[in-house]
Amino acid sequence: QVHLVESGGGLVPAGGSLRLSCAASGSIVSFTAMGWYRQAPEKQREMVASLTSGVGTDYAHSVKGRFTISGDNANDTVYLQMNSLKPEDTAVYYCAVFLAGPGGELGFWGQGTQVTVSS
Repeated sequence: QVHLVESGGGLVPAGGSLRLSCAASGSIVSFTAMGWYRQAPEKQREMVASLTSGVGTDYAHSVKGRFTISGDNANDTVYLQMNSLKPEDTAVYYCAVFLAGPGGELGFWGQGTQVTVSS
């Protein structure tokens, strides 16, 4: 079992920045992939940014060039740096990690943190 705790969300004006943090209970080096997802009201959850071991990073088209995902192995924390925020970035942001299990890939999710961008 992996526990994830997100922090760093809040209210920010358009054009501002936020950094989300996701503290994991286990070593992030053991994870095959880590990612940030978001879900806006009445919309489906979507992948925002991912970091896959041995592959690299991937971003949703809508955030490419503005958001950066990174991992801190020493602190077992995954970050999402969000710059040039737009009102359409408003959503609950979730951290997720994935690792190989005996029966296949296992995924663990955080509780989410609200990001609100005012126009």
